[in-house]
Amino acid sequence: MKQLRNTVIRAGLEALYFSGAHVLLRPIFAGVGAIFMLHHVRPRRDDSFQPNHHLEVEPDFLRAMLMHLRALHVDIISIDEAHRRLTERNFERRFACFTFDDGYRDNRDFALPVMREFDAPLTVYVASDFAEGSGRLWWIALERVIASASAIEVPIGGSMTRLDASTAQAKQAAFDRMHGWLRALPGEQDVQREISALCSRHNVDEARIARELCLSWSELRSFACDPLVTIGAHTITHCNLAKQSETIASFELMTSRARIEDALQRPVLHLAYPYGDRMAAGQREFALAKAIGFRTAVTTRPGMLFAESTEHLTALQRVSLNGNYQEARLLPVLTSGAATAVWNGFRRIDAA
Repeated sequence: MKQLRNTVIRAGLEALYFSGAHVLLRPIFAGVGAIFMLHHVRPRRDDSFQPNHHLEVEPDFLRAMLMHLRALHVDIISIDEAHRRLTERNFERRFACFTFDDGYRDNRDFALPVMREFDAPLTVYVASDFAEGSGRLWWIALERVIASASAIEVPIGGSMTRLDASTAQAKQAAFDRMHGWLRALPGEQDVQREISALCSRHNVDEARIARELCLSWSELRSFACDPLVTIGAHTITHCNLAKQSETIASFELMTSRARIEDALQRPVLHLAYPYGDRMAAGQREFALAKAIGFRTAVTTRPGMLFAESTEHLTALQRVSLNGNYQEARLLPVLTSGAATAVWNGFRRIDAA
């Protein structure tokens, strides 16, 4: 299903490019700016099975996007400056922000050097348990379980189901089915229980993944001292906030911010909702973020920024830089707002 979705999205992007429709739609849907969403930035891996590849782009693609924005005379600014321009309704020049979720070490090792080439600020949203080394990145654990197995048995729908994982194609199908099953479980503890059981059965050390991939507190302290870097919050555990009680959701937001502020000795004013889609962040979460005092909060809902975004500062839309679509010719489509407009049924703001 996900492969079909990727094919449809690619076809749509290509159609917008080759038809020139993105040029016609740009004046209407490019908006006042954009917040770009990334996770990993690193050289491409050679593995035939990479189900999380959509979460990583290569340094050269990031560089190409920055060059493209400079050629369009778009200001590349910090999230603090974006907040200022939105609240002051200063829209004389279009702007772009670059945001990175989770706090991966490759943000420092590969993204920051590229951003420095363009004197371009970046915001990294940190899940405090990941920085602590105790967090669980279940989607990566799932990838490693399936990569190591030729078959998987999981209790989908209450009964044990055997999934083939003998080929790269079969592994991808197994990952897609299991990922959907896990995201649909009632609570975060259910996801963790099933992932821990899988890791135990297949000898995958899930506890080391955060330490292996994410910046530690000591690394974050030096990283945060770079004048281009802003650190934001991404909750404590990277949980689906919408599935938590209001008490727990508030605790995740307030405590993650407090822990980051204590570790880095600087204010944390910006938030990214984990997962960030309609299943994970809605009106309650937007209101909580505002009440707790975050200046901005970003979703994963696709969209550009418009003048109306000033009314939805804790429900800001972003444009994903997706590892499955790293062709330079698609950059004008992504920055035109045409792709997100089509996705949103030509609605400019999706904050419901």
